[in-house]
Amino acid sequence: MEKNRESWGSRFAFIMAAAGFAIGLGNMWRFPYLVGTQGGGAFVLIYLVICLLIGIPLFTMEITLGRLAQASPVVGMRKLTKKGSPWVSFGWFGVIAAFFILTYYIQIMGWLAAYVVKMITGALSGLPAGGYEQAFTDFTTNPMQLGIFTIICTLIIGFISARGIKEGIEKACNILMPALFIMLLILVVRSITLPGAMEGVKWYMNLDFSKITGQTFLLALGQAFFSIGIASGGGFIYGSYLERDTNIPGDALLVVAADTSAAILAGFVMFPAIFALGLEPGQGSKLLFVTMSNLFDKLPGGVFFGTIFFLLVFFAALLSAIGYFEPILTTIVDIFGIERKKATWVGLAAIFVVGFPTIMAHGPWANITILGKNFFDFADFLSGNILMPLGAIVLSLYTAFIWKFNRFKEDANVGAGSYRVMAWWKPLVMFLIPIVLIIIFVRGVFF
Repeated sequence: MEKNRESWGSRFAFIMAAAGFAIGLGNMWRFPYLVGTQGGGAFVLIYLVICLLIGIPLFTMEITLGRLAQASPVVGMRKLTKKGSPWVSFGWFGVIAAFFILTYYIQIMGWLAAYVVKMITGALSGLPAGGYEQAFTDFTTNPMQLGIFTIICTLIIGFISARGIKEGIEKACNILMPALFIMLLILVVRSITLPGAMEGVKWYMNLDFSKITGQTFLLALGQAFFSIGIASGGGFIYGSYLERDTNIPGDALLVVAADTSAAILAGFVMFPAIFALGLEPGQGSKLLFVTMSNLFDKLPGGVFFGTIFFLLVFFAALLSAIGYFEPILTTIVDIFGIERKKATWVGLAAIFVVGFPTIMAHGPWANITILGKNFFDFADFLSGNILMPLGAIVLSLYTAFIWKFNRFKEDANVGAGSYRVMAWWKPLVMFLIPIVLIIIFVRGVFF
């Protein structure tokens, strides 16, 4: 290990941090609304199978590469190959993807922080029909309000990240991850004990395969890929802080299990309550802010439970944002030789400045487009549809043709327990995963 390089204080700390990175808006927002629009339990089952066969192997590859490199993604890939090697593009794709994700992700954190305040102050209570959608529109089209909340969230990320791994990220994750699951469980109990909630549970668990199409499989693939955060640099950099004898296969399994559990629990929060109050589950992307704020207004004790709900989603987004920022921060440190605290604020300032058009994209600059997309949607498209899939494709091809499966298995299994990279993973790693990633990329860019 490099001199003076930090490492995780314990296995628990790594699992909490990696799970915090994985559990974000993909779990609390995208997964429930996809379930709502794709027919319920059958989508959930398909998603679980994909996580097992594709998500865990890819996440294991990325963490293992990070442990081998003991450096940021770009410098780490240079160490494993050489400077100028095309395989270094894996590091660059991840860092640039994380940068553009954060340009709008921190803004969404601002939405969540604002909704916590709105819940506490009663600003979302007693609105007329259509008032919840109008309240969301009014907030997101107000650059001043949105900018203030975005700056606050940026400062929170900076305060935690500047303190380093043990004093910053590790302490935050050790506290916030257990708190997140406790809040989730409180909300699940409240939701499923509402009169009529069992109809929502039955709908959520119903395996209606008649509604499954090829599009459903592609959506489940994309959800598993983006929820775990593969090829955005987080897995690599968190893996780089591991000691040589850590149990990567077992830890990767636990992280993906925690990520998946959080997504499924989020569904148990939303759908039983939605059915109990006679609302529509298939609301799409409006489910989190419009439908749920409407729901909590009608729920007994709604201010309390609504505050807990938006606070837990904020915590999930915060921990993911810290994970996305870490590869950017360490790349600045490694390449430019800037000390960590200064690099933190340089990186976040750049993200905020580049991301400012995504704030304006909901209001004054709504009609300015790139490839037919406003600035917010373009940042999402560039990071999620192009950079992350390309990075994952490079990772899978590097494993298949340069690292080779047997060497990957040997490296990953150093320190492993009973759950290990097994020989039956070989066709997944060599054939299935590269093909699936190419399909995700082609679909995301051209369809």
